[in-house]
Amino acid sequence: MGNKVQSAGSTPRVILAMFFIAMMFFILGFVTWLNGALIPFLKIVCDLNNFQALWVTFAFYIAYTIMALPSAAVLSRTGYKKGMALGLGVMAVGALLFIPAAKSSQYGLFLLALFTLATGMTLMQTAINPYIVCIGSRESAAMRISIMGLFNKGAGIVVPLVFSALMLSGIDQYSDSALAAMDATARAAARAELSSRLIFPYLAMAGGLVVFMLIILFSSLPELPQEDLPSSGGEPVGAMGVLQFPQLVLGALALFAYVGVEVIAGDTIGLYGQNLGVQNFAVLTSYTMGFMVLGYCLGVVAIPKYLSQKGALILSAVNGILFSLGVILGSSSSTAISAALLGWAGVPLVPDTVMFLALLGFANALVWPAIWPLALEGLGKYTAAGSALLIMAIAGGALLPMVYGGLSDAGHTQRAYWIMLPCYALILYYALHGHKLRSWGTSGQALKRA
Repeated sequence: MGNKVQSAGSTPRVILAMFFIAMMFFILGFVTWLNGALIPFLKIVCDLNNFQALWVTFAFYIAYTIMALPSAAVLSRTGYKKGMALGLGVMAVGALLFIPAAKSSQYGLFLLALFTLATGMTLMQTAINPYIVCIGSRESAAMRISIMGLFNKGAGIVVPLVFSALMLSGIDQYSDSALAAMDATARAAARAELSSRLIFPYLAMAGGLVVFMLIILFSSLPELPQEDLPSSGGEPVGAMGVLQFPQLVLGALALFAYVGVEVIAGDTIGLYGQNLGVQNFAVLTSYTMGFMVLGYCLGVVAIPKYLSQKGALILSAVNGILFSLGVILGSSSSTAISAALLGWAGVPLVPDTVMFLALLGFANALVWPAIWPLALEGLGKYTAAGSALLIMAIAGGALLPMVYGGLSDAGHTQRAYWIMLPCYALILYYALHGHKLRSWGTSGQALKRA
């Protein structure tokens, strides 16, 4: 690490830096996991089927793939601190775009607003992930990322509850049967009224993002030294050069699969619950995020003292396969599992298949913090380009939910979740073997770690 971070590490400034980064992880989680509640909401407002509604996830997550390399280029010019502030500013613009979208109820404008929001988030992600790694020792990076994940997924618990309280009062009058009973004029007026509820929350969000942008810009947040920036480190590093590292390429594929199943578990659970007639369908993302927070707590406590990063990844993949089978084969009428796990807490009970979908949050929690250090190990001067490739793998959240949406519209919504099984199988392969590869050759490639 460079001198700026090292000197900050022994002072309260690093604590302040961790606080600001934690707040940014909370903001990222707040905006990201709002999609889970927004999807069934826009399905009603814009009269969509499941596949069309899941364009929300596509527009949001595809921005990470398109904007990852431009974000790295921006950071090379601005530095990390100004890059974070700029990301918050772009997010504020995206929030403001929700106002004309809500007034017109035009789905295309909603998708543009989501893409703009995610563009700002891509810039922030590209900055804060290496920042949180570089601010401490690499051996404890997964633990620090897990701590930040608590803030990110904690926001995922809060958001659906807030959205439900603000936006979904009297939602029964907008059910499919209620809307079908109206004439065309009344139906359009009802949808317009529901859409207009988005204006104040997103206006408030834009204001909050601008305020926090100014706080970051004028804060004493320490800057990473120039040698840690994407454009530096001696001679230019070609983007294609990272493809020589199997542990990185396979890690990116594993992250692609992981983000896909994470988004399916968090963002389709509301749609699935709505299809089953679950009354509290808009808050079901909170169930998934609650189990994810539990998984992050396990990571903070266990990694690396009791559980290696490889062991965490194996455990996550096996649990993902088992819980996916529970979703596909379980009962959609029994509530026995949620009664056993959550009955003591007094929360509304949900069908077993919904509970298995929520439990995937626990299975998914440690995948992201475990893959990053394994994938970047041994990259040297290619680390920054490798980080950009891993950020681009977030496209899994754009594409795989769309596959689920198409399968669910074509057949049974429950059976469509089989798409998650090959994803967890890929993650398991990476945990057992893929992360050890150091060459694409046929011999001597599986080098053991020192």
